[in-house]
Amino acid sequence: MGEEQHPRKRSRQHFEAEEARHLSLTKSPQCETAKWYFSKEEIERFSPSRKDGIDLAKESFLRSSYCTFLQRLGMKLHVSQVIIGCAMVMCHRFYMRQSHAKNDWQTIATSSLFLACKAEDEPCQLSSVVVASYEIIYEWDPSASMRIHQTEYYHEFKELILAGERLLLDTSAFELLDVELPYKPLAAALNRVNAWPDLATASWNFVHDWLRTTLCLQYKPHVIATATVHLASTFQNAKVGSRRDWWLDFGVTTKLLKEVIQEMCMLIEVDRRRTMPPPLPPRRELVAWAMPAPLKPPVHMARGYPFHSYPLQPYRQPGIW
Repeated sequence: MGEEQHPRKRSRQHFEAEEARHLSLTKSPQCETAKWYFSKEEIERFSPSRKDGIDLAKESFLRSSYCTFLQRLGMKLHVSQVIIGCAMVMCHRFYMRQSHAKNDWQTIATSSLFLACKAEDEPCQLSSVVVASYEIIYEWDPSASMRIHQTEYYHEFKELILAGERLLLDTSAFELLDVELPYKPLAAALNRVNAWPDLATASWNFVHDWLRTTLCLQYKPHVIATATVHLASTFQNAKVGSRRDWWLDFGVTTKLLKEVIQEMCMLIEVDRRRTMPPPLPPRRELVAWAMPAPLKPPVHMARGYPFHSYPLQPYRQPGIW
């Protein structure tokens, strides 16, 4: 009876336990410099999650999970793709300072989207973020949409999201608010090279996909944008720029461009293999008299290529440069 008379006190006790379980409340050492770009070795071998026993495959799965979650949450809240991309980059950066083992990715992702709305001056009501996120997380529960509107549950989840926001800011020394995305340099590059609409659409789609990967942790936005235009033009056999080495006008060397293109092609190939269905089982040998005529082998109906159905081409193929 005593607990029922004090729902707020019970909510606070429960929240403290949930906060400790979902978030690492210990302050991480602030980086000496604003270093938000890492080598591939640092990302794959020395991330905080690796120290806690989470391997690269598991972390890649978690990264894909919070990006998909952010896309769904952003669409549910009707925010721009810039906000969604900004939140993805915030999550990528956060998990290069903190471990997945100590920080629930759904909480961090929700807090990142709320923070991204502030950073991009596109405010979104905290109540809308709380309700939308809760409904997605507990979509398997038909009563979730009603439960989150109850004061106790709403207060608990709201405080958890705010705690995640404080942790994001503390981890980055408030530098997470300054996120540069490849969208602006991509628009500038497309305008400068007078790209055709099909090439522009392909480039935009590629950039949406790259933000779901660690490319934004390895290369600066203008480098990603320039390499994206070059890769899309190669796939579409489109001529870009007035000279062969047009990318030099955007501050990208040929060596760096080849390196980024190689990374992009590897990402496309890895995702293609991951999404391709397993091969069909071998057919049983049929009795000769039951086969009046030789049958043609079955057609393998594989799913289309990822990254908007572009076929993969070797990055060293003649003519790509």
